[in-house]
Amino acid sequence: MISEIANRIFNQAIVDYHKFDDIDQPVENPYDAESLEHLFYVKNWIDTAQWHMEDVVRNPQIDPVEGLSWKRRIDAQNQVRTDMVEFIDGYFLNLYQGVVALPDAKINTESPAWAIDRLSILALKIYHMKEEAERESASVEHRAQCQTKLDILLSQRDDLSQSIDELLSDIEAGKKYMKVYKQMKMYNDPSLNPVLYKKA
Repeated sequence: MISEIANRIFNQAIVDYHKFDDIDQPVENPYDAESLEHLFYVKNWIDTAQWHMEDVVRNPQIDPVEGLSWKRRIDAQNQVRTDMVEFIDGYFLNLYQGVVALPDAKINTESPAWAIDRLSILALKIYHMKEEAERESASVEHRAQCQTKLDILLSQRDDLSQSIDELLSDIEAGKKYMKVYKQMKMYNDPSLNPVLYKKA
């Protein structure tokens, strides 16, 4: 099942990242460059780095100039994340290009890769919530609250994993079809963001 592969790779990437815990640590992908595992590993590494960028920028004592610099870096990273999701959708489009959709086939509310994107973020939530549930310096109440949240996140992962596998199975069987829309983000494009093009 694709979700089983994704969850395993996401967990591996998160653990590997935290061996360094450095946003600028270059990714050393252990998987073949042509494989889906390679794509999943890069995807989660991007998400993990951005997760920690978001932590840094939320420091209430951060210097405003430094904070702005981090905000711009997060915007750039978010574009990388979006591009990676669309690249993974390209993998699935190619994989299922020979499938003939049934006459009553339906489109899904989101593409496979955007569902997998949510699974990657969920892996990060689970990892960090588990840390909090086991943090010895935290109060018993805090750890108990985090354990309750962790249990919910684990249940969400089960449900989302099942939904992803069912979606891919339906696409393979022609019961659903893929139709991928590019995100067309506007805020990074100097020709589309009025704050940017009015200054030009």
